[in-house]
Amino acid sequence: MVNMTNRRLPLLALGLAGLLWGATLPLTKLALGAIDPGWLTAVRFVLAGAPLLWLARGRGLRAAISPGALAWGAAGYGVVIALQNLALTRTSVTHAALLVGTVPALVALFALLLGRGTARPRAWVGFGVALAGLALVASGGGAASVSGDLLVGVSLLLGAAFTVAQPGLLAGRDPIAVTAVQFGASAVLAVPLALVQVGAPQVRPDLTGWIAVAALVVTGTVAPYTLFAWGQARTTPEVAGAFLNLEPVVGTGAGALAFGEAFGHLQFVGGIAVIGGIALSALPVPAGVRRLADQVRLRRVLPV
Repeated sequence: MVNMTNRRLPLLALGLAGLLWGATLPLTKLALGAIDPGWLTAVRFVLAGAPLLWLARGRGLRAAISPGALAWGAAGYGVVIALQNLALTRTSVTHAALLVGTVPALVALFALLLGRGTARPRAWVGFGVALAGLALVASGGGAASVSGDLLVGVSLLLGAAFTVAQPGLLAGRDPIAVTAVQFGASAVLAVPLALVQVGAPQVRPDLTGWIAVAALVVTGTVAPYTLFAWGQARTTPEVAGAFLNLEPVVGTGAGALAFGEAFGHLQFVGGIAVIGGIALSALPVPAGVRRLADQVRLRRVLPV
């Protein structure tokens, strides 16, 4: 029972991270009413990184500092979020959500190309089912542009590569300390990027936008990234990546509520397909089904 619990806890952490991340696309859309995209990235990681660095003081913070952790943190967090923030000024939450759904398959593909792949045929079927479900979820459309979708696509390629690299950075280190270091690197990169992009910060008195900024810091950054790092340190990149499919489903549903984008029967069916795809990709085969499959294979091998 203890071992089963230990196996389930990382999956629960990954699932909760995916659900929390689902709100980040619509929250970002709202937050952009209060602050420019570049500075939103900087504010998000400065405010999220400070308390996490304080919390990580006694958790092996020095051991977590390495060139790889700093570089991948700046790229995998800072650059990815900066690109997505900029993209959301040019594309819809729905289109961004559909593109985010390609990440689990990209993670599995990168892991395979690097010789670290562990995804079985069942997992690849799950990726396909989830992606088909996401196509239904995002079929409501929304105002979008090619440039915005391309920015999202570039951010996802970088994010998938980061997901594959992260287990090596987490090995033997405290996940909270590594996340804190990577947030710090993201903040250091995001501030000069914002200065180059838009100059001095242009803030606007948008109460809803600032509430969204606060939510992005706490529920969209500190909580999900820490949970995901903890869960990812205890499983494979492909399993962790499968839970990223929760983000576009929740994000599209929230986008429909917040921005009036369509969410009808097709979107509901798509959401069910995504959950089924995650189950195929990430969850272990039930013991009863496994025994039945073994019996079928045995009957094929043994003479009648």
